[in-house]
Amino acid sequence: MFAPIVIIWLVSIFSIGLYNIIFWNPKIVRAISPYYIIKFFRETGKDGWFSLGGILLSVTGTEAMFADLGHFTALSIRLAFAFVVYPCLVVQYMGQAAFLSRNPQKVLNSFYDSIPGPVFWPIFVIATLATIVGSQAIITATFSLIKQCHALGCFPRVKVVHTSKHIRGQIYIPEINWILMILTLAITIGFRSTTLIGNAYGLACITVMFITTFLMALVVTFVWQKSVLLAAMFLVFFWFSEGVYLSSALMKVPQGGWVPLVLSVIFMLVMYIWHYGTRKKYNFDLHNKVSLKWLLGLGPSLGIVRVPGIGLIYSELATGVPAIFSHFVTNLPAFHKVLVFVCVKSVPVPYVSPEERFLIGRVCPRPYRMYRCIVRYGYKDIQRDDGDFEDQLIQSIAEFIQMEAGDAQFCSSESSSYDGRLAVISSRTIQSSSSLIVTEREDSDGIESIQSSKSLMLQSLRSAYPDDENPGVRRRHVRFEVAASPGMDTGVREELMDLIEAKEAGVAYIMGHSYVKARRSSSYLKKLVIDMGYSFLRKNCRGPSVALNIPHINLIEVGMIYYV
Repeated sequence: MFAPIVIIWLVSIFSIGLYNIIFWNPKIVRAISPYYIIKFFRETGKDGWFSLGGILLSVTGTEAMFADLGHFTALSIRLAFAFVVYPCLVVQYMGQAAFLSRNPQKVLNSFYDSIPGPVFWPIFVIATLATIVGSQAIITATFSLIKQCHALGCFPRVKVVHTSKHIRGQIYIPEINWILMILTLAITIGFRSTTLIGNAYGLACITVMFITTFLMALVVTFVWQKSVLLAAMFLVFFWFSEGVYLSSALMKVPQGGWVPLVLSVIFMLVMYIWHYGTRKKYNFDLHNKVSLKWLLGLGPSLGIVRVPGIGLIYSELATGVPAIFSHFVTNLPAFHKVLVFVCVKSVPVPYVSPEERFLIGRVCPRPYRMYRCIVRYGYKDIQRDDGDFEDQLIQSIAEFIQMEAGDAQFCSSESSSYDGRLAVISSRTIQSSSSLIVTEREDSDGIESIQSSKSLMLQSLRSAYPDDENPGVRRRHVRFEVAASPGMDTGVREELMDLIEAKEAGVAYIMGHSYVKARRSSSYLKKLVIDMGYSFLRKNCRGPSVALNIPHINLIEVGMIYYV
C-alpha cells in the first residue's frame, strides 16, 4: 500500500498545483528565482526572520524519505527525491501561492481552499492516507534506530519481531510502538492545536538537520579521509543556512517547541544510564576473572565431578574465565565434560559474512576439554531461532580441533598462552570438513523412530495429546560421526569422540542472573543511577536469554551480585 498511495498523492498535488498556476497566476513561476527571498527579507526585516520557523514546515515531512535508508538504496531515494518528490512539492507550493495572490483572505487554509470543488473529497481521502503512510515511515525508522542502538549497547533490550522472511530490515518492536502511540495521543490531546504541534515538529526537524551536518563533517574527515579545511568549509556553509532557521525555531520553544527537547533529554538519560550500567558490569567481570593459573592447578577434572554433556557458558568476556564459573562451581561442585565459553558480540558493521561468524579457541590444554567461541553479528544481522546454532558450534569446534592438530604454531604454544588465541572457522566450509560425518533427518512429529517400548509409549502419548500450537512441525535431527581417516592423530580422534558423546548427552546453556548494585562508598548520584535507574531498566527490559534465543528448557541461571 505504501508506494501506490504515495504516488497517487504526489501526482494529485502536482496536478492541483499546475491547475492553480495556470488558472490563477502563471507569472508565479518567477518565484523560483532567489531574488524574491532577498526582497522578502528587505521588506519584512525582523518579522521575516521570525517567520522562518513557519516556513520551515514546508519542507518537513520530506525528510521522512531518508528515514527509509535502511530499507532502500541511497541511489533510489536520490532519484525519487530529485525527479518526483521535489518537482511535485515545488509545483504544489507555486500553485498555492498563485491561489493566494488572487485570494489573500484564505491564507489560513490555503491548501484545501485551493482544491477545485469536484475533486475536494477524493483529495481529502488521499491526504489522510498519505498522512498515515508518512507516519508509518517515521515509525519504521524508529524501529530500525532502536534496534541498532541496542546492538551497539546503547538501549535496553526490547522484543524485535522480523516481519519478513525474505527482506532484511523489516522489523516491528511492540514496546516502542506502544510508547509512540501514547506520546502521540498525549501531545495531540494536550496541545489541541496544529500550530503548537507544528512548532514542536519544526524545531525537531531543524535540530536533526543541524546535528546531521556536524556528523557529516566528521564523515568527510575520518571516513572519506578528506582535509579538515574541506570539512570546515562544508560545516560553515550549511550551518549558516541551517543556523538561521534554527535560531528562528528556537523562538518557538515556549509555544510547543519544548516538547522535543524534553523527550530528547528523557531518551538520552535512558540510553546513558543503560550504557553506564552495562559498562560498569562489564568492567566488574573484566577485573574479577578466574585465574587461569589456579584453574590449571586443579587439573583436567577441575577438582569436581565432570558429568556427560556440553555446557555453554555465556559471558561478555572475549578472554579469560568469567567469575560466574567459579560461583557456579562453588555452589554446585559438578560440571559438564565439555565446556564452551560463548561470547556474542555485535560489531559496528551492517552484516558479518558466515565465513567470519565464528572464532574458536582453547581456554586450557587439550585434556581439559574447555573451548571459547566468539559469535559475531552485525547490527542488521538476524539472529534466527532455527535450532542450527548448536550443530554449527559443534562442527566449528571439530574443525578447529583438526586444524589445530595440523598447525605447528598452535601445537608448540605454551599452556599459559592458550587463552586469547582464536581461529576464524567458516560456517560454510564446515560441510566439507573431513573430521566429522554429518547426517541429517527430519521427523514430522519431533520423536525419533527408535523401536523400543519407551519410544512406543511416547508415540502413543503424542498421538493421544497432539501439539495444538505447532501441528505437523518437522524437526531437524543432526547426528555426528568421526570420519574413518587412518592418518588422524589418536588424540584428535579421542577428543572428537568426547565431543560427539557430550553432544549426544545434551547441551545446557549457563548464564548469570545478575543484580547490579552500587558500592556503599559510591556517591549519591551513582547510587541513584545504578540502584534505581539501571535496576529499573534491567527489570523491565527483555532478559538476555530471550534476546539471544536460548531455549528455556536447557537454561541454567546462576544468581550473582555485582558491586560496581
